[in-house]
Amino acid sequence: MLPGRTPRSSGTDAAATTRTHRISGLSIILWALRIVVIATVLIGSTLTLQRGLLPAESWRDLLIFGIAQGSVYALIALGYTLVYGILFMINFAHGEVFMSGAFTAYFVAVFAASEGLLDGNPIVGIAMILLASMLTSMTVAILLERIAYRPLRGAPRLVPLITAIGASLVLQYSFRGLYGSGVRGYPQIEVLQGRWEIFGIPILRSQAVVIVAAVMLMIALWYLVEKTSTGRQMRAVSEDKEVAALMGINVDAVIVKTFAIGGLLAGAAGILYVFIFNQVHFLMGFLPGIKAFTAAVLGGIGNIVGAMLGGLFLGVLESVGPFLFLSGFGVPSPNQLRDVIAFTMLVLVLIFRPYGILGKKP
Repeated sequence: MLPGRTPRSSGTDAAATTRTHRISGLSIILWALRIVVIATVLIGSTLTLQRGLLPAESWRDLLIFGIAQGSVYALIALGYTLVYGILFMINFAHGEVFMSGAFTAYFVAVFAASEGLLDGNPIVGIAMILLASMLTSMTVAILLERIAYRPLRGAPRLVPLITAIGASLVLQYSFRGLYGSGVRGYPQIEVLQGRWEIFGIPILRSQAVVIVAAVMLMIALWYLVEKTSTGRQMRAVSEDKEVAALMGINVDAVIVKTFAIGGLLAGAAGILYVFIFNQVHFLMGFLPGIKAFTAAVLGGIGNIVGAMLGGLFLGVLESVGPFLFLSGFGVPSPNQLRDVIAFTMLVLVLIFRPYGILGKKP
């Protein structure tokens, strides 16, 4: 040590010790929160099951409804995941892409019903509605990319995020101006009324169609991404845009295809949503969009299989959770707290595992 110099390690050690204490204090708080959440879930579930507040048939119906609802969340979540995987941005206007298809297809449904197609030839009628919804959502998604996001591609991440929120509001109130602010009820489709017995389990026809159609679409997307040249291009652009461009891949075209695929899935999800809830309005995309984002984060945003599993898990949790966790504590009308369950899940995931179930830790 040079003469006249004093050691500086003591101050550094003190600062490191302070940081360690802060980290330890934060860890204690987070572990305490974990314990409170787990204890609440276990105690509430135990009390509910012990008291037999719901019969077995009701639990079965809640589970099936949750799977159907989760299938819709999963299809919307795939749009978030695809865009994030390519551009590393959250497209918060995706809920309005979902809304635009279902709301536009309402008028096609009314026409099909007036012509007797929904009851006389339901396959053609449903195909017309589905095609109208998917094409509308795809068009809106492509326009979003071209007008709102492409000019900001090199900007800091916060700028596209703010733009996405603004685009969401623009789409909401544009469709309100086009179609009105009232709630529209879809015409009933006779073939989807009633129940089917599947493996001895009675299930609403509409829910069965939603689950089967969603699973088929998710399998088709997985095959597209994993087994086709378009999928390989998407994965290459996701890894490194500059290198992909040097290899001869048209990056802009791949991004447009990604938005188009997400829009097609959102349009299909809009019609499946209608099969369950039978109504549309200009704000219908907000809550499903946020919940689908929750599902994407839960599964690991950017991970396709994770988005599928996250959507299904969230749908079941939102359907079964309020009754299972809260009924035992004597909470009246626990179903009204389903949104609280969903958003609490989002907060917990962001706190404890922000990279999701299947996501990779940075």
